[in-house]
Amino acid sequence: MKIGSLELESNLFLSPLAGYTNLPFRLTAKTLGGLSLVTTDLVNARSLLEGRAVAYKMIATDAREQPMAVQLFGGVAEEMRDAAVIAEEKGAQSVDINMGCPVKKVVKTGSGSSMMKDQDKTQALVKGMIDAVDIPVTAKMRLGWDSENITAPDLAKALEDVGVSAIFIHGRTRAQGFSGGVDLEGIRKVKEAVRSIPVIGNGDVTTPEAARIMLERTGCDGVSIGRGAFYNPWIFKQTNHYLNTGELLADPTFEQRVELMRVHLERMIEFYGQLKGCIQFRKVAVWYAKRFGPSKYFKDRVIRLESMEHFEEVMTGYRQWRLRFCDDDGELLEKYRPVDPYSSITHTPQEPLDKIKVPKGPVEKW
Repeated sequence: MKIGSLELESNLFLSPLAGYTNLPFRLTAKTLGGLSLVTTDLVNARSLLEGRAVAYKMIATDAREQPMAVQLFGGVAEEMRDAAVIAEEKGAQSVDINMGCPVKKVVKTGSGSSMMKDQDKTQALVKGMIDAVDIPVTAKMRLGWDSENITAPDLAKALEDVGVSAIFIHGRTRAQGFSGGVDLEGIRKVKEAVRSIPVIGNGDVTTPEAARIMLERTGCDGVSIGRGAFYNPWIFKQTNHYLNTGELLADPTFEQRVELMRVHLERMIEFYGQLKGCIQFRKVAVWYAKRFGPSKYFKDRVIRLESMEHFEEVMTGYRQWRLRFCDDDGELLEKYRPVDPYSSITHTPQEPLDKIKVPKGPVEKW
């Protein structure tokens, strides 16, 4: 698959998740295989221009994760243009423009989902960015502001006209937030609106089967996975294999999950320092534990994680505690095996995704 000048190894992408898709996680997911292009957390263009350390930390990269895209948000054309130049200078292979974030503090700046409300202004902003860099520029959008304003097909067409290299489309409106089901027909209409650039579908893809169904029902060229990747970092390898062979790979073992978690923690400590890395990892460890079976002992202790040595101490105690739920071979007894909430999902719009936490309540209050 190609996006502009980028030759990609698959049609599977990592979606940006604010506070989660940092370099340690991107690198961990990429090294498992099957993942083509990773994307940073959404980065404030103005923060880059002001030289804020936190913004530069967000766009830090490693050759092992590349190609990598920096996702920028902002409503001022000149700032977005200059931030794109910085991203390119700092090693990004692509720049993605956030036109989908529904959160109030982003929308009120004229960026995120609000960019879908003024096609001419947005088209001009995007053209300025494309003209300023030599790397591909892509756009991530929703279907529209609300059900009465489905602007994505026309906006995608307008952005293709000024040279955008791909469209990433989340199959919900801004008003929906993360409620309801993803609208596959809405994604299909965006795909049909453009002439030749790739359209990448996004939303509710948590299994290889769901990815296949999105591709088949929408005609989109690829799939971008966000929350599903945090629930299961192996999803890209599993999905790529399934799409190519029709065969579902076996789930990773408990020991494989523990080893990946250890590697991930080592990268967090290396990147952020010991204390901050451990604090950041506490929320990540709970996601890994969802696939461990009984894990109360582990979760009660890992939320106070302070060092790699502490992690090993917690794991030693947890392994001993976990034996009470296992057979003589160390395998979980049938009644204690975790039930994958997505094992039977085939991507019908009515299926809930409440197992993965997202903001609740009216989107205007987020």
